[in-house]
Amino acid sequence: MHHLNVDLHCHSTVSDGVFAPEVVAERAFTNGVQLWALTDHDEIGGIAKARSAAHDLGMKYLTGVEISVTWAGKTIHIVGLGFDENNPDLQAGLRQTRSGRQQRAEEMAHSLAQAGIPGTYAGALKYVGNPDLISRSHFARYLVEVGVCPDVSSVFKSYLADGKPGYVPHRWAKLSDAVKWIKNAGGIAVIAHPGRYDLSLIAHDEFLQEFKQLGGEGIEVVTGSHTPDQYLEYAKIAQDYGFLASRGSDFHAPDDHSPDLGQLPSLPSHLNPVWERFAQLLV
Repeated sequence: MHHLNVDLHCHSTVSDGVFAPEVVAERAFTNGVQLWALTDHDEIGGIAKARSAAHDLGMKYLTGVEISVTWAGKTIHIVGLGFDENNPDLQAGLRQTRSGRQQRAEEMAHSLAQAGIPGTYAGALKYVGNPDLISRSHFARYLVEVGVCPDVSSVFKSYLADGKPGYVPHRWAKLSDAVKWIKNAGGIAVIAHPGRYDLSLIAHDEFLQEFKQLGGEGIEVVTGSHTPDQYLEYAKIAQDYGFLASRGSDFHAPDDHSPDLGQLPSLPSHLNPVWERFAQLLV
């Protein structure tokens, strides 16, 4: 189980990736992925095409989504895996979470214009596959296009982040709601890239405890957003809290300087992989 090439976190044009679901499937398969999940932000509209493409390629597939959550004033992401995408409560919750993105995008563009960078709303729209899901990533790609920054990772050091020009906070779903939607749809809730969140040590522990109490079961350990040292740090946290461990590239685009699909190290062998819960798919 540990040595399967599993990638359970990536994005398509249905949210803020640059490739259609079918193309992401092809790329995952070409890179040797054996079990794959497409986890678009707050949107499950790509699942049918992703599943069909994976099956045509002979690659095992899990339903997936990455839900945006506001916790203690911070934005946290929760990945759902292995759920029924036709669950009405999940569908309604995701629709509600997506609402408000356009107004936020217009406010982001206004803030960037005040910082001397006009036209960013129209520029970001060129990169949007789903207008309901315009995001910071689309603005970042436009800022790279017009030469404001050399690459996407550089954008978030100077713009679009808390305290920087272009940053506009948004109230997302509650943690309790996100976990409930996933669980009630028969899935497993997983904390996405936990090393990315700017939480104090006390808040970090409180968040993990609350997530577990709500029925959250998994945590990403080996992810494109973590350093090798963080692989070890979150492997220990997975053990200490009894979480299932997950692995995912968080792939959006080839030029985002993040690992490609299926290119991460294996999980540490002493952890319990989240995909063991779906072992029937792997026989």
